[in-house]
Amino acid sequence: MMGCWVLNESLPIIVVLLWLGMNLYLFMVTFRWYEEEESFLYTRVILGSTLAWAKASALCLNFNCMLILLPVSRNFISFVRGTSACCRGPWGRQLDKNLKFHKLVAYGIAVSAAIHIVAHLFNLERYHLSQSEEAPGLPAALSKLGNSPNESYLNPIRTAGTNPVIELLTTIAGITGLVLSLALILLMTSSTEFIRQVSYELFWYTHHVFIIFFISLALHGAGRIVRGQTPESLLLHNVTFCRNHYDKWHAVAQCPMPRFSGKEPSAWKWVLGPVVLYACERIIRFWRFQQEVVITKVISHPSGVLELRMKKRDFTMAPGQYIFIQCPAISLLEWHPFTLTSAPHEDFFSVHIRAAGDWTEALCEAFGAQGQDLKDPCSLPRLAVDGPFGAALTDVFHYPASVCIAAGIGVTPFAALLKSLWHKCCDSQSQLKPSKALHIALHWDENTDVITGLKQKTFYGRPNWDDEFKQIAYSHPSSSIGVFFCGPRALSKSLQRMCRLYSSADPRGVHFYYSKESF
Repeated sequence: MMGCWVLNESLPIIVVLLWLGMNLYLFMVTFRWYEEEESFLYTRVILGSTLAWAKASALCLNFNCMLILLPVSRNFISFVRGTSACCRGPWGRQLDKNLKFHKLVAYGIAVSAAIHIVAHLFNLERYHLSQSEEAPGLPAALSKLGNSPNESYLNPIRTAGTNPVIELLTTIAGITGLVLSLALILLMTSSTEFIRQVSYELFWYTHHVFIIFFISLALHGAGRIVRGQTPESLLLHNVTFCRNHYDKWHAVAQCPMPRFSGKEPSAWKWVLGPVVLYACERIIRFWRFQQEVVITKVISHPSGVLELRMKKRDFTMAPGQYIFIQCPAISLLEWHPFTLTSAPHEDFFSVHIRAAGDWTEALCEAFGAQGQDLKDPCSLPRLAVDGPFGAALTDVFHYPASVCIAAGIGVTPFAALLKSLWHKCCDSQSQLKPSKALHIALHWDENTDVITGLKQKTFYGRPNWDDEFKQIAYSHPSSSIGVFFCGPRALSKSLQRMCRLYSSADPRGVHFYYSKESF
């Protein structure tokens, strides 16, 4: 039996179970509280168990909204990775799955919101039915509270002839609920893989609807439509006795008229911290936007690949990291990720960009890489750079043996690594953990590689992965071997299967640790 750690292809099962367990715990505890809490006994008389369904799902919604911004706070993740000892090595590599966790939490928000909406639709109908002439005794008596002076209402639907939907849309909860629902639908549908591939710009712009979503979420509970009995009223009005003597309320001392109020909104308390953190993230991004980026050289490579060499004050990097680039002349909002292809030892940092979309095509055209003469660096559009940020490849030097595999434009993450490796090998004082570089297999058409400039000969043809992994496992017994890949999904699945197949079940044997580059 073989085993393998999959470090970037999917979330660890322990993370998924912890997240799922926390959601279930919050849901069950809240559901039980609203089913048993004495102050909501009269509310349950009208609404039944859908009260607990609505409130429990609302708490899960708040919990997931608290989490959703953390995985996309890139500077926060980089800070945690660099300052916390527990977030290095295998645990640190889990931070590379931030977008996977972001998507998982988004599904949690969608499920919680769906349950919350359906439960409140039932609640709205039951409020309306309690005002009808056919309503039974106690629900009818509770719904009529508030019609007389000095009485507080429990049922927000005040008359039977009112259209409950129209009545709801005149309240803060109704308006913000509608805005939340529309914003969530737009966010989810525009985030599908199909939309991102067809029009990344559409995904990018519509994703900023999250600002409206969070503002509406903070305001949603301010209407306090769902109400419960006040603590002062509970001391005077014994619900256990008085619920069966509702026709004598206010007539006997034990049963004064009950008084009701809504709970204070709490969603803002859940999301305030992450929102402030993300606001700081955007402030840092704006500060970096103002920093000058000097373009030192522009190179046009075959197959529509543009190389940009740049300098920026106090810019430091590590092999395998990536940056976000913005070109204000093309778009004031869009930032796109690109892997750094230069080595830390060089006096510039560079990226290689292939025209594969509206934004990249516009960028290549602006820099004269679409069959035009390359422009002078002084006349080029201004660029802004955010980063660098860590990626899975930064761990390549942490293994005794590492295997780097690239396909197509996926070679770019390894260009900086190979250059850095060459510089480290030339430095006699450098201490490398890997034994030695056995093979460097890249595809190019000239004497030197178009990206790295290395003169290593290419091994042509598709490798026999069984033979390759078998030989690697034989050459490195009892070793931890890092396998780093960037390229098509089909090849990724094959490599993941090879890692699983050739990893030993014995902890003392050879183990392949698979990482896939993703942004």
